[in-house]
Amino acid sequence: MTKILYVEDNEDNVYMLSRRLKRKGFEIVVAVDGEQGVQMASSEKPDLILMDLSLPKMDGWTATKHIKSNDDLKSIPIIALSAHAMEEHKKRALDSGCNDYDTKPVDIDRLLSKISAQLGTKND
Repeated sequence: MTKILYVEDNEDNVYMLSRRLKRKGFEIVVAVDGEQGVQMASSEKPDLILMDLSLPKMDGWTATKHIKSNDDLKSIPIIALSAHAMEEHKKRALDSGCNDYDTKPVDIDRLLSKISAQLGTKND
C-alpha cells in the first residue's frame, strides 16, 4: 500500500482529504506542523508527501528544504498544497524542492493525477 505523509495543521482539511485518499487505497500518516513533518518523513519513509506551506513551528518551504537536503529522503516526491494560487507561491514551493504544486480547496481528481504522476503509477 502506498504511504502518504500529509503535513497539515487544519483538522478539517486533514479529515476531508485523508478520508478521500484512504478510500482510494492510500495509507495516510499525518504531521501537524513542519517540524513533525520532517521527523515523520525520516521515521515513516512515505512514498510521497503532501506539504501544506502555511504551518506552525516550521513552514512548508523550510520543511521541504530540510527533507530534500537529507540524502535518505531527497527522492521522496513532495506536492505542495496551498490556498495561495499566486504564481510566486508556486515558484517558491518549486524552488524549495517541491516536485509539484496544487491549490486548496483540493480538487481530488486533479490531486490524484499529480500523485500518480509523481509515483509513476496509473490513476484509476
